[in-house]
Formats: sequence, structure tokens, C-alpha cells
Amino acid sequence: MSMKKLQYLLKKLEYKCLQGSVDVEISKVIYDSRKVCEDCMFICIKGANFDGHDYAAQVAEKAKVLVVSRKMPELEGMDVTVIQVKDTRYAMAFIAAAYFEHPAEKLKIIGITGTKGKTTTTYLVKSILENAGYKVGLVGTIETIIGKEHISANNTTPESYVLQEYFSRMVEAGLDAVVMEVSSQGLMLHRTQGFVFDYGIFTNLEPDHIGPNEHESFEDYMRCKGLLFKQCRVGIVNSDDKYVEQVIKGHTCELECFGMKEPTDLKAEQIELMRKGGVLGVQFDVKGLVDMHVEVATPGRFSVYNALSAIAICRHFKVSPENIKRALLEAKVKGRIELVKVSDEFTLLIDYAHNAMSLESLLSTLKEYNPHRLVCLFGCGGNRSKLRRYEMGEISGKLADLTIITSDNPRFEEPQEIIEDIKTGMAKTNGKYVEICERKEAIAYAIKNGEAGDIIVLAGKGHEDYQEIKGVKYPMDERELIADILKEGQVYG
Repeated sequence: MSMKKLQYLLKKLEYKCLQGSVDVEISKVIYDSRKVCEDCMFICIKGANFDGHDYAAQVAEKAKVLVVSRKMPELEGMDVTVIQVKDTRYAMAFIAAAYFEHPAEKLKIIGITGTKGKTTTTYLVKSILENAGYKVGLVGTIETIIGKEHISANNTTPESYVLQEYFSRMVEAGLDAVVMEVSSQGLMLHRTQGFVFDYGIFTNLEPDHIGPNEHESFEDYMRCKGLLFKQCRVGIVNSDDKYVEQVIKGHTCELECFGMKEPTDLKAEQIELMRKGGVLGVQFDVKGLVDMHVEVATPGRFSVYNALSAIAICRHFKVSPENIKRALLEAKVKGRIELVKVSDEFTLLIDYAHNAMSLESLLSTLKEYNPHRLVCLFGCGGNRSKLRRYEMGEISGKLADLTIITSDNPRFEEPQEIIEDIKTGMAKTNGKYVEICERKEAIAYAIKNGEAGDIIVLAGKGHEDYQEIKGVKYPMDERELIADILKEGQVYG
């Protein structure tokens, strides 16, 4: 990356030059004090544990420019330009966009927000658009995908600098579009500033992410979700959601809506559950802006909403109904009601449900398929709320015909102690359960004891491919465990 003029990087910002000159060039933009290099710009970002402003004097020995939001740091005798802005996170988004030559302007950007459905919808959209010949990047909770490269994610929405770097690499890779999950945290922390989304999508809203280092209240959570609709050209929203009016309040975009009720632009009718060959799904008719019959290979009413939002987006890309139908049947999302074929007699699924709300939604959805038995295998993470364990135990006890209690990520706790907490919740119900601490052994038990017509769900790990014990992450992918169990013919009575 060549040297950049400071004035160019600050072009779209309001700022004050407290020291030095804006007529300088910088080599790089940095927001981590450990990565400061000669002639760089250092942006002082305040995080949960560290504040870049505290390192201003230290980094000024190498940096050519400091961007701050607070008062002038003590830099006696140091030849460094100091730029003051109202909010350094907001500023970093615009600086990063300029630094990478505004790559978002060369892509169609689709942003999806909501409590549930973001991950699945991003993969559905990617699948549909690629079926139609588009080259599509993805940024989300599980990973970022740039061509054939898959990069594991740390945050649902990366820091603005990282996001702009990804966009830049997508442009270089010749991609046409990017579909991304947009978290309320990402919107609150200005990670998605510096560009305009072509399409902004709202899936649904439920109380979540309220607490320290997240959102102070549900109202704040709702407000942050709504920021997307002041930063996109076309908004596409779930008109059935009870919070939709508050979320789109003050929107500056064109609006379209989808749902199952009147009135709406894209409506699902004649919804029927499907179960064939171990696959659980749903079929329905789409009416309105698009008229077609659709089959989706994932179960439940929320799958209808996910499919509707994906159809609503892809309509703008002139995708044919045939391509949409094919993609909706083929699309798979790792760890989101993911079917793993082990038997013609029963259905085995892997899902990321790892809290009470998501487990209740999952099990309630699966019960609608009237299984012979609904079997739920799960554990709970260590060094987390005991209340979550009680609640998940109670929910599985009420909704599942058999619960297999096992280990998840025990972290620094003893696995058996976590299991005892889960059993405390189970004790409030009449639910049957077995406890098998070792997860591979528990999965083997579930498979060995599967009965015709059963639906067995392995909950909690989803896309994760590790188990965290005593501060160490050990490789553990449930798909590989299942393959090993079948290969070894393991039996546990």
C-alpha cells in the first residue's frame, strides 16, 4: 500500500488539527498500539479492556499522526500531528474506507440484521446468487469468505478497518457482491460506517445482548438495529415482527416488506411441513412481487422467513425462479439445523442452540414434525451463568422425550459440576435423561439407541470445531466424531 495523504483520509470528517500539519503523508493506519510502525497514523480506540488514548505518548515516538477524541495528549517536544475528532471509532470507519480507496463502491453490499436468522440468510443469499452466476463474498459469525479463502471470525461484524480490508480483497478477487451479518454491536460501534449498504435486511427482534459491554437496555438494542435503515438504499423488513415499526423509525431508505400476514410485498401462503428421507423441511407458495412454489430443506416457520428474506434480496439481482428454487434446496449452513446422514430410520441434526431461548425455539420447531421420540443431546459452557444451565435443563426436560446430558466447553470448571447444574433444571420436569460426560461417548449412545422415526439433535457446538478445557482449545468437530463412531462401530449400552 503506497503512502496516503492525510487530507485525503480525513476528507469526509469534521476534525481539528491540535498540533502539526494536515499536509503530510502516512504509511499505514493502525489502531493496535502493538503494531505501531514508522510514519503511521495511530487511531486511539477505546475498547472493553484497553484505551488507545493511554498509549498516545508511547506510540508518538514512531507514529506521524495521532487521531484522538479526548483532549490533547502530553507530547512535549514530539514531532507528531494530532487530529481531534468527536468519536474515533466513527472516524476510523471513514479513514479506513479512504485508505483502501472506497472498495464498497465497487461491490453490491447486502447487510442483514436481527436477533435470529442472520447467519442462515447470508448463506441462503450467497447460494442463490452464486447459482445465478454472481461471485459473492460473505462476512459473518462463522467466517469470512473471499473466493476460496475461508477466514474464521472473531466478531459477527469485524472492526471497520478489517471490514474495509476484506472489501478491498474482494474487489481484487473479482467479486460482484458481498452479503454480511450486521450485529447491533457493530452498528453501535460504527464498524459499518464509511459506506452505504445497497440493501439492508431486518429478520426479527427478541430481547438479547442486554448487559455489561453490550446494550444498556432493550430500547438501545432496538435503536442500534434500526441504524442500518439510515445507512442503506433499500430496506427489506419482516412486517410480521412486532418491533418492526420501532426498528425502521426514522429510516432514510426505500422500504419493502415480507411476511405471512397481510399486507406485505412478498407473502408466504399454503405453508406445509415436509419430512422425507430423513430430511426435515418446509414448502410454501410465494405471492406478491414474486410468484412461485418453494421447498426449503430446513425445518420450521423461521425457515420460511429466512427464505422469504433471501428471495426478496435476490429479486433485485434479477435471479430466475428456477435458480432460486434450486439454491434453496441445496443451501447448507454449518451448525444451523445441519442434517448429518447416519441412518434411513431416524434423523440426526447438529445445531448451535446454546442458550435457553434458542434451545426452546429449536425443540419446539422439531416437535412440530411429530417424531417417534425427540432426543436432545447438549451440555453447557463453563465459567458462564449457572442460570443458563438450569433453564436449558428445564427446557429440554419439558420438550424432549430423552435428554442426553454431556460436556460442552467446560473451560476452567469441572464437567461433572456443570452436568449437576443442568440436572437441577431437569429436576423441575418429568423428563427422562441419561448423563454421559464424554461427548463422543454420548453421541455414540444417541446413534446406537436411535429408534425408527426419532429426531436426534446435538445442540450447543454447531459450527465450532474445538472443545475448550482448562484454557486449551482441543480439536473436536462433531461431524468427525460421528464419522469415527460409524467407522469404529462403537457401541455403548
